[in-house]
Amino acid sequence: MHDHHAHHHAAVDLRTASRRALLIGIALNAGFVVVEATAGWITGSLALLSDAAHNLSDVGGLALTYATAWAATLAGSARRTYGWRRLTILGALGNAVLILAAMGAIGWEAVRRLSEPAPISGGVVIAVAATGVLVNGLTATLLARGSKRDLNVHGAFLHMVSDAVVSLGVVVSGGIYLATGWLWVDPATSLAIAVVIVVSTWSLLRQSVHLTLDGVPAAIELDAVRATLLELDGVTGLHDLHVWAMSTTETALTAHLVVPGLRGVGDELNVDAARRLRERFGIEHVTIQLETDPSVCASGAHCEPTTAHRHD
Repeated sequence: MHDHHAHHHAAVDLRTASRRALLIGIALNAGFVVVEATAGWITGSLALLSDAAHNLSDVGGLALTYATAWAATLAGSARRTYGWRRLTILGALGNAVLILAAMGAIGWEAVRRLSEPAPISGGVVIAVAATGVLVNGLTATLLARGSKRDLNVHGAFLHMVSDAVVSLGVVVSGGIYLATGWLWVDPATSLAIAVVIVVSTWSLLRQSVHLTLDGVPAAIELDAVRATLLELDGVTGLHDLHVWAMSTTETALTAHLVVPGLRGVGDELNVDAARRLRERFGIEHVTIQLETDPSVCASGAHCEPTTAHRHD
């Protein structure tokens, strides 16, 4: 019991730290968007403008991540017994859609600019993009710990990492422009940025859609869960096994276990099952229904006429 409470408090502390990191990231990136967009407008750099547009979408994404993480802490009600946990999954999905839409617009403009390239101020581009590397890198560092346990925060973390890499690419393109004078380098870099980000975002989109449809979380192997339940003393079979994400940090399980009809087996079996599932897979919300084995009853053995149903 002590371990369970320690785990719970550690998880709460981690979520609080993640929300604090998100607020800092929102402030840093919002300020940088203003600087980068202004510099891109003055210098005529599409690479800077495209990166500023992407960073603006990330500010919205960070704000969405924060809002859904906060909403997930709200208590349930008679109408919403699970509270607002599912919003964290929808937040991750919204993040992915927002970025893909922004990259589509940037890619379209980059293709247009390739046919009509314009000169830029390479020195300003390099200075602003280098600042972007620092801002995005710092934000990613702040989110790194929380991203390991939360898909919602992981989405924000991936955005910041990709932004840092993208900004580094803009620095390189600015250097190439200064060295060669090639006008096509800036829009070509912008197009490459869009492609890289679309590729990196696809996994987030796929995972968030999967969880929205109550798919089994990627970190959990259903066959391993099934084997763990069948290892329990007295269990002869199982059916109706379901594992799904209640939020981006919480997993739930329901299952029907077939057991011989022996008195007193219900509580011990439920407690043992909940403990193993929590320790091996991090599944905290477990509902087990015990059923008597028809073949055992037919053989004349004693069978309890009721089923034990416990939510642990």
